[in-house]
Amino acid sequence: MLAVERRNLILEELQKNKKVIVSDLAKSFDVSEETIRRDLDRLDRDGLAIKSYGGAVINENTNIDMPFNVRKKKNTVGKQRIAEIINTLIDDGDHIILDPSTTAVFIARALKEKNRLTVITNSIEVIIELADVSDWNIIASGGSVKEGYLALVGPQAVKGLGAYNVEKTIISCKGLDINKGVTDGNELFSEAKQAMIRSARQRILAADHTKFDTLAFSKICDVSDLDIVVTDIRPEERWIEFFESKNIRLLYPDSP
Repeated sequence: MLAVERRNLILEELQKNKKVIVSDLAKSFDVSEETIRRDLDRLDRDGLAIKSYGGAVINENTNIDMPFNVRKKKNTVGKQRIAEIINTLIDDGDHIILDPSTTAVFIARALKEKNRLTVITNSIEVIIELADVSDWNIIASGGSVKEGYLALVGPQAVKGLGAYNVEKTIISCKGLDINKGVTDGNELFSEAKQAMIRSARQRILAADHTKFDTLAFSKICDVSDLDIVVTDIRPEERWIEFFESKNIRLLYPDSP
């Protein structure tokens, strides 16, 4: 097993249990404790974990992103529920924009039953997911690859995403706060998502329950800039009242 593969598996364990023990990992991977300590050193330097005596704990900082292949395994049930709801909002022949979130991959997969969609995206993973769909038009935004994210960002990505007019944009986020709005951990991603929002007649936020009442580094937009919010679990009543006051449609499994 490559070191990077082992570190990704350690990250999965951290996401699940919030902490890991050196001796347990050494036995699990059949390597020395010194090897595991080097792995934890690397994860600590990358800001993904915080070393502690005999192990490590996960870094809960919302501005730190796990590698894409680790993030896409988090709350898969919630992402599938969100994708199923968004599938009901998309019509055959629609032009849509998908962001480079892990949730967008689940959405792309759920939409494959649709006909004649045009999908514009800066997500390499979404492009790969939809590469075998025959009657769709898949458009890449252009831009520079963001290491570890499978995403295209930068001025060319913003220009490419802003060059089209679509019926619906679907974005995700790192944080959703009543006062501070919709936020992400990286300014490059926020800029790209702002271009997506400007290009669409209908703005849809796909955010699982862990994003509510969370604040990340860079603002994408105000909550009032959204038309629809899709989540996996019924939010607290104050959120429901807030969405109603802003005339934002809220959708979740078994919602009215």
